[in-house]
Amino acid sequence: MSSKNIFSRCFFTPRQIAYFSILFGLVGALLFSGLTGLLLHNKREAEYDLLTKDIRHYLSTFFQELHVAVDSVQPLTVADCRLVSGELTSRAAFNVNVRAFVLIRHGVAYCSSATGRLHMPMNSLIPGIDLNKNNDLFIMNGTPMMPGKPTIAAWFKNQEVGERGVFITLNANLIPYLLFTARQSDVLSMAIVIEGKALTTLSPGVVNTDSLPPHPTRIAALTDYPIKIYLYGSLWPLEDIQFSILAGLIFGLFSGVLGSYFLFARMRSGKEILTGIKRGQFHVVYQPVVDAQKLEMQGVEALLRWEHPTAGAIPPDAFIAFAEAQQLIVPLTRHLFALVARDARQLQNILPPGAKLGINLAPGHLHAPMFKEDIMAFAASLPPQHFKLVFEITERDMLKEKEAMGLFCWLHKRGFEIAIDDFGTGHSALIYLQRFTLDYLKIDRGFVNSIGMETVTTPVLDAVLTLAKRLDMTTVAEGVETREQAKWLIERGVNYLQGYYFSRPLTLTQLMNWNQPQGSHNVLKDSH
Repeated sequence: MSSKNIFSRCFFTPRQIAYFSILFGLVGALLFSGLTGLLLHNKREAEYDLLTKDIRHYLSTFFQELHVAVDSVQPLTVADCRLVSGELTSRAAFNVNVRAFVLIRHGVAYCSSATGRLHMPMNSLIPGIDLNKNNDLFIMNGTPMMPGKPTIAAWFKNQEVGERGVFITLNANLIPYLLFTARQSDVLSMAIVIEGKALTTLSPGVVNTDSLPPHPTRIAALTDYPIKIYLYGSLWPLEDIQFSILAGLIFGLFSGVLGSYFLFARMRSGKEILTGIKRGQFHVVYQPVVDAQKLEMQGVEALLRWEHPTAGAIPPDAFIAFAEAQQLIVPLTRHLFALVARDARQLQNILPPGAKLGINLAPGHLHAPMFKEDIMAFAASLPPQHFKLVFEITERDMLKEKEAMGLFCWLHKRGFEIAIDDFGTGHSALIYLQRFTLDYLKIDRGFVNSIGMETVTTPVLDAVLTLAKRLDMTTVAEGVETREQAKWLIERGVNYLQGYYFSRPLTLTQLMNWNQPQGSHNVLKDSH
């Protein structure tokens, strides 16, 4: 599997980003749709509350004005109808809400603004009426003068003269109340309710309250009069639901696109690498390099490791290759320099003077404008004259020949050594040997693994070792994992050995407590 595929597997693949984007979209759509619906619902609630308050105020004002009009008529109840019928008719004509004023004496209606003199017991007009009440309201199917025309009737007792009072029939249309509902488009119907009877927009006649739809949306009532206004509507109208769904879909689409952009832009490898550097997710391990003759540690190679908080340990080949592809190898290598410099004082107590300190260096950094400044700053951060720096050049990218020759010469003049890392795996290995002056040739673990298997790789390894001797290059074998491999390499004159047979890469603390395995010393005895 390529390093790119490994790296992608550790983070977000395009398919995973698509899944997460869809998930973001769905969650965003549901949340925003629900929130929008709740806001619209609360808005409807507030509008109904305001409407109910306005209707209650209207009714209160209406009955206050009606009471004033009745108080002006009450003095007429002590006079004969012939004397007051004209004034009574005049007062009814100038009050738009009053159909008729009727004067009551001893429970009998004796004078009407509409008909003049009459004689009609109130019990026959409204059975069960209680004339002892100060005021009362009724819903009637009609009056003798206007049968079949529902009306609201009101009784007001004369407080000064006993058993006298004024009976009023009112225009019972719902227009004044409907004016209030004009701004509330989802009010479906309304009803005026008095003592078990109701006038409603759903029916032309008087109905019993039992026949009204249950659970009115709002009820406007007065404390001084037995009248209520029922409002019927929906707090969840269809248009609000449709709008909420549409808003949710739009926001969900936006959330999905934004989530996709965020995952692509914020969680791509390059961003993660920079974030890892900033948050201290990288650390250095040191793998001992053993002298093939003495079988003693003569130096270490500093290796960068990445412990991601969610993806776990990221393979070095994966994130280094990706850093090169993302043009981030320079800041990553500078971070390696800083981490090694931080450990340098303690390394000085572990490694003897002149010990080799191997540092991997990518061609992308070698050709960077600040390369020389970076190298000199790194060398200055180490204890003076203690370590022998060996810069190991990887083969992932081709070197620029003329520029590289000058840089290698510059490195040699300042006492640094150069190694070609993982020799044999890159397309340019032989070109490097032919054109550049190099100090070390590091044999790739792929060749070492073939030892003893009688594959076509073994003769190639023999040829590589022969070539290194002719070029007077020091050889380092990587990936030594068995005693047989170590013995074979020692017998063929390899200078240094490195691999799990001697030690895996160690943290600084582990390196301080490291003791070379006793069995590795037997290899030297067996090789003679």
